[in-house]
Amino acid sequence: MSQHHGLPFGQFVGDDGGVHNMVAPSVIAAVPEARAAAEQYGREVRFDFLDETAVHWLLHHRWEDNRKWRKRGCLSGFALFPFLAGVWPFWDLVAVDKPRAFQIAFIAADSLIVVGILVGLYLWRRPSLRDPSMRNVRIRARRYRQIVGIARQGGADIPATYPYYGMYASSRQFFPDAPELPIPEGGRPA
Repeated sequence: MSQHHGLPFGQFVGDDGGVHNMVAPSVIAAVPEARAAAEQYGREVRFDFLDETAVHWLLHHRWEDNRKWRKRGCLSGFALFPFLAGVWPFWDLVAVDKPRAFQIAFIAADSLIVVGILVGLYLWRRPSLRDPSMRNVRIRARRYRQIVGIARQGGADIPATYPYYGMYASSRQFFPDAPELPIPEGGRPA
């Protein structure tokens, strides 16, 4: 993220790691269905989707959440790979010629390792998944993506991949009592 330090207002980093320009709220508001959705979802999650500053910080917090877990997800993939993809070559080259007891032990050990890694990953990620402030950011980002989709379908000139990130399928509940995430020092993305 260091190459993205101090992005100017109106720019954000997408899932692809590239710097993108925000779509002006006036473009979204020009589509009546999108404006109505922005107002409805805004009441639902206590957020002004037509406020450029608020959306800027929403996209920033969404990227920070994604950035924090991207490296950890990659590391977990490296941990899982040998126990998922390496099973077949080992089986074909070694285990197939071994006694039945060895084969059963091999399958059981590999399954326990994979399940252990998956449980460990879940426990590692669980505090972030349960943080109400971050869950609010995720549901707001999800709603923003839906609003942009409505505007795009209504004829607004919005790039096909904007806002350049996927859905947060795990965020469906809004927590009205959760504190808002702070704006970084200096009012600029870090």
